[in-house]
Amino acid sequence: MKERSGLKRLDLASLALEFQHIPPECGANLALAASVALRHHKHKPGVRLQIRGDNESTFASVWNKGDASAERFFNDLDVAVENGAYAVAIVLCREVTGLSVLERSIKGTGFDWWLGHEDDLFQSKARLEVSGILKGSRTTVNGRVAVKKKQTKRSDRTSLPAYIVVVEFSCPQAHMVKR
Repeated sequence: MKERSGLKRLDLASLALEFQHIPPECGANLALAASVALRHHKHKPGVRLQIRGDNESTFASVWNKGDASAERFFNDLDVAVENGAYAVAIVLCREVTGLSVLERSIKGTGFDWWLGHEDDLFQSKARLEVSGILKGSRTTVNGRVAVKKKQTKRSDRTSLPAYIVVVEFSCPQAHMVKR
């Protein structure tokens, strides 16, 4: 869907409504975390999110405003950044690849989520590894992408592609690559 600005929308609220394998409460929590990380930098709904990497584009990021209680709940910004990065990456992957989250991966596998098509629960198509940065340079983001590429090699025996998404919240951007 296009925003008035002509940009495609990245609607974080869709996590609570449109993802079959994410409980609505969990999706809402992830979206709320992203809004806290974005608002920490004084961003407002509609802020442009630059996508770099394999598919360069720009989205208008949309979220519910939230209130002071959200700031208090996510007072540990590291938690807000981690969960907020999941929110951005999950919605972005669906928009860019057509793949959606099927389930959370087990710790130690080298990636965070299994991706596939909503209607085919038992047929994983890809892996998703996500990282979040509250404030960092392009060099910092690129360095994190390199680390995450290496990390996903632990699970290469699956022979499924891995998507790496690193989200930076101060100059909202996501670096997305497939390996």
